[in-house]
Order: sequence, then structure tokens, then C-alpha cells
Amino acid sequence: MTQHPPTALHLAPGDPDAPIPAQAALRVVQENDGIDLVAAERAAGQFLQALGISTASESLHGTPGRMARAYAELFSPRPFDLTTFPNDEGYDELVLARSIPVRSVCEHHLLPFVGTAHVGYLPGRRILGLSKLARVVEHFACRPQVQERLTKQVADWLQTQLEPKGVGVVMEAEHTCMTLRGVQATGSSTLTSTLLGTLRSDARSRSEFLALAGLT
Repeated sequence: MTQHPPTALHLAPGDPDAPIPAQAALRVVQENDGIDLVAAERAAGQFLQALGISTASESLHGTPGRMARAYAELFSPRPFDLTTFPNDEGYDELVLARSIPVRSVCEHHLLPFVGTAHVGYLPGRRILGLSKLARVVEHFACRPQVQERLTKQVADWLQTQLEPKGVGVVMEAEHTCMTLRGVQATGSSTLTSTLLGTLRSDARSRSEFLALAGLT
């Protein structure tokens, strides 16, 4: 991940009334070693052949290429600017984005898992452009993942970049590696959560977050 450092968020040392400095948006780009679609298509064709699936028919002839492009898309998050603004009014209540779509791929079977995320934070000196909460979820979801790690990565990253008083992330997803194969537990879903700062230490704040997220 490439991040262009923003202007520091802190006050000048020893001056509690110093103004908050202007901050340029943090450009977030996922670094990779490059995607070789030709090699991926060739490997996809070999994979299908090894499973006894011929790609000679008209309907399957283009399948290896479609597979390669589909996984390349799943593993390529879009760059975005983490835009923040001064919390001039001193807003100190919960900000929560509910039902953010989650689309990722299980790193154990490379099968999709899909669901929703509820992401909230208690603002500190800066507030975040609301659409960026969904962007952060997408950024960490676009790679082979496990839901537990994904939940914590989103929360930890927001805590580091935004310096809020608290962060809460709850995800609920259906894993096709569990519903379509193996135990075939159709209709089951997995719930994970990470609470940081005040949302972890203060019972009232924690209860408010869970209630607003529709989990109580």
C-alpha cells in the first residue's frame, strides 16, 4: 500500500489553542508486482483441464480469460483519497455508516464471501468524508482474506490514520467456502467485530454503537 503522508494532525507543542493545520488528502494506492493476465489465463485453462473440464466448446473457450479478468478485478482495489476535515464544531457523538457492502475472497479456498460492514468512530480533531469508510472497507477486502483479519485491519487503519476517540467495525458475511462445499451450511453467516478506544473501554459507548448498528 502506498500512502503519501499528510500534514501532521497534532497541535504545536505547548500551545493547546493552536489552530489545526490544513491537511492534504492521503492518497491510498495498493501496490502489487503487476498483473499478468496472459499468464493467468494460461494457468486458468490448465487448471480447468486438470479438473477434467474441456474448454474446447464455444461456450467455454473464453472461460479461462474471463476467470483471469474476474480474479484480477477482485484483487485490485481502486485508489482513493482519504479526505478529512477539521472538526470545527467539536462534534463528539458517534458517526456510523451501516450496511457497507463487503466483497472478498477466502484465502483458504479462493471462494467469495459477501456481506455487510458497519463502521463507526467517535471523532477527535478531524472528521472523515463519509464515503471513505466504504472505500477503506473495499481497499482491505480486495485481496485473499479471512474475515477476522479484514475486520481488524479496517479498524486499526482508521484508528491510526484518523486518530479518533474510538473505532468500531462489525462485519457479517456468508462464506461460500462454507455454504457451497464441505459442510454445505446454506444460509449461515459469520459475525466478527473489532472495537477500539472508547468504544471498547466505555460500556455506554459500546452499547450505543451496537444498538445503532442494529446488533442489539
